[in-house]
Amino acid sequence: MKTKFSPTFQSKLKQIKESNPKLFERVLKQAKLFQIDPKHPSLRNHKLSGHLHNTRSLSVGMSIRILYVMDAEGSAYFFDIGTHNEV
Repeated sequence: MKTKFSPTFQSKLKQIKESNPKLFERVLKQAKLFQIDPKHPSLRNHKLSGHLHNTRSLSVGMSIRILYVMDAEGSAYFFDIGTHNEV
């Protein structure tokens, strides 16, 4: 699956790379896995509800989440990353 990244996502990813290189590597690993198999169980890919009802979430370990939406072209648009409470 093709993925795109918002400027906010890219900025947060850069901060993660500088402050926590191991977490950065895990994020990259999960993003690559998502491109190969978006339904892989370790991603815990699921639809959100409430005001984020058009949004989906991926897990990076137990504490970090990646939020994304599907765009009109069928690509996943990653727009936020952080802990469950942050996103």
